Amino acid sequence: MCRTGWARVGQLADWPTGRQLVNRSAPVSGRALVRNTSRVPRDGSWRGVEIAVGDFDRPDTLDGAMLAVDTLLLISPSVPGQEIAAIDSAARQGVRHVVKITNHRATEDSPVDRRRDHARIEAHLKASGVGYTLLAPNLLLQNLFAVAPMIQQTRGFVMSAGDGQFGAIDARDVSAAAAAVACAPAEHAGRTYLLTGPELVTYADVAAELTRALGRQIQYHRITPDQHREAMIQAGLPESVATSNAQVFGLIAEGDAGWLSDDVAALTGHRPRSLRTFVTDHVDVFK
Repeated sequence: MCRTGWARVGQLADWPTGRQLVNRSAPVSGRALVRNTSRVPRDGSWRGVEIAVGDFDRPDTLDGAMLAVDTLLLISPSVPGQEIAAIDSAARQGVRHVVKITNHRATEDSPVDRRRDHARIEAHLKASGVGYTLLAPNLLLQNLFAVAPMIQQTRGFVMSAGDGQFGAIDARDVSAAAAAVACAPAEHAGRTYLLTGPELVTYADVAAELTRALGRQIQYHRITPDQHREAMIQAGLPESVATSNAQVFGLIAEGDAGWLSDDVAALTGHRPRSLRTFVTDHVDVFK
């Protein structure tokens, strides 16, 4: 039996990775690291999962969570100090493999802060001596939930990605890929997988799919990255996050996310979900 631990914080605690692991036919036991037990699903989907309470900002709380864990699935906002603390704890406690969610353009000289952060964490992981696999998803479809209130109130949404295409992927497919790797890590050691949906789409396509599903016209309003940054700050996002987001959307407009991969199907054995499937499954969120 493999014992897999997964570290989950913030909004990423809603990813279905735990369910993917628990529901696999292969024998696996799981331990989830949470800061607050109130975030643990109460619908039975995490039945049999051991819960460890800890905080990435308190490294002394991590070692106990890593005890007897074979593989660590690291899903977090990728704050370097936090993920490096988790990696160091994993190394101390004999964890054999770390599966990290990263960025496809994680480089030390990236103009985007979060990509430089990913590069720093990756370098530390590779130097740690622990086996690793990197999973780099394209834009997550679940990001659309952030504009759901605007769509409900105005029948439209703003974005600074222009007509840039992206290989949007459902977080459920990222989770399925992560679970596949976590249950057979040796087969994927040292590999980086690029995770995308089945098609390239634009935000105009998103508006069209929402129009179809909701039965009313949804408009995509194009704005500049600077305008988008200011709008996000006014909406309450920290300035650093708004700046990074605006940079990413500007890069999407320039073609940065216009790529596809077959890695999800290769890892999971099934085709990733499309934009239409995502919108259909979550249409009530946008009503």
